Amino acid sequence: MVINSRAVALLLAVSVAAITGSFLSLAEDATGFIIFLACGLSFASCFILTFITLEFLIFREVKNLYKAIDKINHQDFKSAAELLGGFQPSANPLKQVNRQVLAYAKQKQSEIEELKRMEAFRREFIADVSHELKTPLFAAQGFLLTLLDGAIDDENVRYKFLKKAARSLEGLSMLVQDLLTLTQLESGQITMQFEDFDIVKLTEIVFEQLEENALRRSISLEIENPPEEKLIVHADYNRINQVMTNLVSNAIKYGREGGYVRVSFLADANGVQVSVSDNGPGIPKEHQRRIFERFYRVEKSRSRQEGGSGLGLAIVKHILQKHHTDISLHSEVGVGTTFTFYLPKAGTPSQR
Repeated sequence: MVINSRAVALLLAVSVAAITGSFLSLAEDATGFIIFLACGLSFASCFILTFITLEFLIFREVKNLYKAIDKINHQDFKSAAELLGGFQPSANPLKQVNRQVLAYAKQKQSEIEELKRMEAFRREFIADVSHELKTPLFAAQGFLLTLLDGAIDDENVRYKFLKKAARSLEGLSMLVQDLLTLTQLESGQITMQFEDFDIVKLTEIVFEQLEENALRRSISLEIENPPEEKLIVHADYNRINQVMTNLVSNAIKYGREGGYVRVSFLADANGVQVSVSDNGPGIPKEHQRRIFERFYRVEKSRSRQEGGSGLGLAIVKHILQKHHTDISLHSEVGVGTTFTFYLPKAGTPSQR
């Protein structure tokens, strides 16, 4: 038997009309016409009121709820929201219940999707870390085992293999340190120590530190149109030093041999835009969206030959986010790559 608002209203109206007729029939002066009229009015009014109440306040909303649940199961939240009338206030308590169900379903679906994303990220992260740790560990292990197997007696071989093992362990140490730094940045354990300093002077210091690396690849380090006056910014000196070192070092590693790495500054009333450019091979568009992910490399084989942990750009991104700014990338294959970020000037309202 199908229960709907019309059937319930009909049953209730017949019952009320019958009861009304029964009571009127007990009255001595009640004629048959009066009894019939009273029963008809009772039936009509009860049927209409009950049908409207049940159909529009209960049954229709329940049907919408079933349809919305079906669409929610198919993750069609937009159509479900349209069925339930969006999230506008309503005097109908069932509509409020329906909307709360929709909001709850959306929240849980969002949580499920986030958990799935984090699970996929965890698996990918563990695989990446395992692979990155395995490379230097196995290399160092191989060199040391070769020495233990008898090569240690040859002085030339001993020194050569120990040097290679030390280099592998140095790469492992750098990887662990970068992982620790990135984890601390993401968890908020590292706080920025803001101070005022000259960003141009800091760039010159970074150039001095990386000059030998640049010379090995015949790459010139340049400040484009050096400003005549100091550009004093308000930021964490050590962390911005780390940002500049990572960006310039990457440009040297992956830029064109015999090319250039160029840093430019564009100052306005509130801050300084810093750009680090190279004329290297560029980054294909399909890789640009993921370039700031941890361990992501455009050319994996070459990246490992050049060294590095694969975490530099991820650290750069998090440091700049702690400075309430972002880093942007513009790159063309065969032309070069430019990284750009913005820092507030000392004493301006934009500093935080």
